Amino acid sequence: MNTVKPRQRRSTKHRRKRRHLVPFFRSWPKWALWTGGILIIAVYVFVFYYFFVNPFSFRWKGIFGEGRYPSGYSIYGIDISHFQGEIDWDLLRNSTIDGEPVRFIIIKATEGSDFLDENFNDNFYKAGDNNFIRGAYHFFLPSESAKEQAHYFLKQVHLEPGDLPPVLDIEHRGDLTPAQVKEAALTWLRIVEKHYSVKPIIYTNYDFKTKYLGDSVFNQYPYWIAHYYVKKLKYHGAWKLWQQTDVGKVDGIKGDVDFDIYNGSMYDLQKFTIPDNFEDNN
Repeated sequence: MNTVKPRQRRSTKHRRKRRHLVPFFRSWPKWALWTGGILIIAVYVFVFYYFFVNPFSFRWKGIFGEGRYPSGYSIYGIDISHFQGEIDWDLLRNSTIDGEPVRFIIIKATEGSDFLDENFNDNFYKAGDNNFIRGAYHFFLPSESAKEQAHYFLKQVHLEPGDLPPVLDIEHRGDLTPAQVKEAALTWLRIVEKHYSVKPIIYTNYDFKTKYLGDSVFNQYPYWIAHYYVKKLKYHGAWKLWQQTDVGKVDGIKGDVDFDIYNGSMYDLQKFTIPDNFEDNN
């Protein structure tokens, strides 16, 4: 049976078609091909670094070597919640961040209008017992009444003179319009401010603040900015605190913890706290 020749003819035909599909740049000189290839690789490396390495430089350095902390600051702190589990306060009291002692701890207290962090009371009082400057924050839920959330925070949290001002952690708008986000935030801030007679701290990231809390009315409140894995903030407004990484390591806490920087001296930080004449009447 003659079965070989037809196969040979089909193979020859396909080889001829492939010749017609050869890219035109095969006729270019070698130096042009090498130059084009190098340029393509260079562009790829730049794009990869700019979008995937540089914004997360601390995390990449955590993989490939120990990262450096932002220069020019010396007042470090952490913020914690039940996610940090059981804390060894003896170790934490003597721990350091970039060679500097941990000066302050901000603790998650409440969320929404009916949730108290399960470790808040223990963390809050042990932070005070171990001579940390302490603070408490409320995680805002846009789906619930801002007024009810403010009163729930005041019911559960009893800050004292020497503690940091109360903190509103607002990061999501849910189904609220920009105007409703602004109104809700101001409702919480004003109720809590009236009670403590100090301006509460606003915690959020730069994009959220720009989009929803950018009105001048919010400039009167101290700003705690969340911006990770960068050596220098690009935010040009006033700020008091900078949450600069969420993958910090410190003695006394297993796993990751947020590291924070205070923008000022230790004297400034102490002046920033709730004054001695405050009395909590709740």
